[in-house]
This record gives sequence, C-alpha cells and structure tokens, in this order.
Amino acid sequence: MVYKRLRDLREDKDLLQKDIAELLNCTQVCYSLYENGKRDIPTEVLIRLADFYKVSVDYLLGLTDNPSRNQ
Repeated sequence: MVYKRLRDLREDKDLLQKDIAELLNCTQVCYSLYENGKRDIPTEVLIRLADFYKVSVDYLLGLTDNPSRNQ
C-alpha cells in the first residue's frame, strides 16, 4: 500500500522520481527501490515524505485512508 501511495502522491504533483530523490538526498535508483517495494523505507524518510506531501505517516503506511495529519 505504501508504495502505491508514494507513486500516486508523486504523480499527483507531476514530479519525477529524481525530484523526490533530490529532496531525500538519495539517488533516483534508491528512491525507485522504495517506491517499488524492493527496499524498506527508513522511518526518517517516511516522516520526511509525509511532511513534504502534507499527509500523515499512517496514511502513507495504509493504516488509514484519511490523508489528514490531524485525525
């Protein structure tokens, strides 16, 4: 679930994987592995992505369908 949400959020903002990789200070290949579920996403990266997209970490993880950070 987290991987699809990351891709959907990125695409909704018309961003490329390389754009998010730059934000996270990693390579496009590294970010691609996160987005495709082939590499575990570190907690600090999840938090950074949630802050960037203005959603909750619970939303990214698929624990809720409500993207709001104030539940």
